[in-house]
Amino acid sequence: MKLVFAVVAGIGGVAALVVAYRRQQVAEHTNALAEFAHQLAHAADLRAEAAKALAEAAEERAKIETDRNGVRLFNERFAKASEQLGSEKAAVRLAGVYAMAGLADDWREGRQTCIDVLCAYLRMPYNPSPDAQNETPARADDLLPILDAESARPAREEREVRHTVIRLVGRHLRLTEDDPASWCGYDFDFTGAVFDGGDLSKVRFSGGRVSFDGATFTGGNVSFGGATFSGGSVSFSGATFSGGDVSFVDASFSGGRVFFNRARFGGGDVSFGGAVFSRGDVSFEDASFSGGEVFFGGTRFGGGQVFFDRATFGGAKVLYMARFSGGWVSFDNTAFNDGDVFFGEATFSGGDVSFDGASFRGGKVSFDRATFGGAGVSFNHVIFCGGNVSFRTAKFKVPPRFEDGLLRHPPDGLVLPQQ
Repeated sequence: MKLVFAVVAGIGGVAALVVAYRRQQVAEHTNALAEFAHQLAHAADLRAEAAKALAEAAEERAKIETDRNGVRLFNERFAKASEQLGSEKAAVRLAGVYAMAGLADDWREGRQTCIDVLCAYLRMPYNPSPDAQNETPARADDLLPILDAESARPAREEREVRHTVIRLVGRHLRLTEDDPASWCGYDFDFTGAVFDGGDLSKVRFSGGRVSFDGATFTGGNVSFGGATFSGGSVSFSGATFSGGDVSFVDASFSGGRVFFNRARFGGGDVSFGGAVFSRGDVSFEDASFSGGEVFFGGTRFGGGQVFFDRATFGGAKVLYMARFSGGWVSFDNTAFNDGDVFFGEATFSGGDVSFDGASFRGGKVSFDRATFGGAGVSFNHVIFCGGNVSFRTAKFKVPPRFEDGLLRHPPDGLVLPQQ
């Protein structure tokens, strides 16, 4: 029995060893299969990442190709529109104007370039033709008026093209700034351009630089009524207003700087009625007011500084009921020669007002019913030679500073404020 039990125990031990060995082999095989499965999964992930990278690369190549094609298309459209603008035929030039404006709407990166081209077109040499309504009608027995009309036709056609440019600029500047087609915030260079009409009313020039330097306003109606010039720089330096009507009625100039330096107001009517100049400097230095009528009725100058230094007034009527509030107002070395200049009911409130070195020669300058409520008004080294200068009904919160000689022996034509 002992021998049997020993044999049975030995056989059981061997069986247990075999079972344990087989179990270990199964576990090792299972682990190997799991490791292989993990490697397969990792390889699949690598293949997926590679496929994704290839797809992204293909998409990027497609995008680059699309952008390249888009730029090529924009360049082709730009070249075509530029070619049309240079055509001898007015109809083709008109098509070029619309094509360039449409390209500016679609091509944001090149919008400033398109705007520059349209502005450059207005800067091209231009001789305005007489208004068709003022021409003599043709007679059956007289071919001369017909010949004259035919000779003036190219100029009238060119005028239509130029007015179309102005109209499109105005249309895009009336859009809200968040509109994709808005041209607000861009630069506009009209230096030396000739304007014989055009509607820029209620436009918004915001930021950027707007230049009408050396521009000539020769006739027709040019309207900036209700326009907004905010920030940036607005310059009419050296501009000539020689005819027609130019309106800045209810326009708003806020922030930045506004220049009318060396501007020449020599004809027609220019109105700043109701305009507001706020938070910034306004300069009419060296400007010449020699004819026509410049109207500042209800104009408000608030904050900043206003300069009329060395300006010349001779034959124009200006500054009626204007309001200057805050800052410094300077008419130093300004010349008032002939004509009538009215500061009637103008209001100067806040800051100092200086007429030092000004000269009044001929004509009539009236400060009647004007109100000076600021820190002080000075008339030092002023020249009164002929004409009539009246402060009769002007009101001064602080007594004006005249030279002693003027107070003791007022020259003929100078009417001092009533005590």
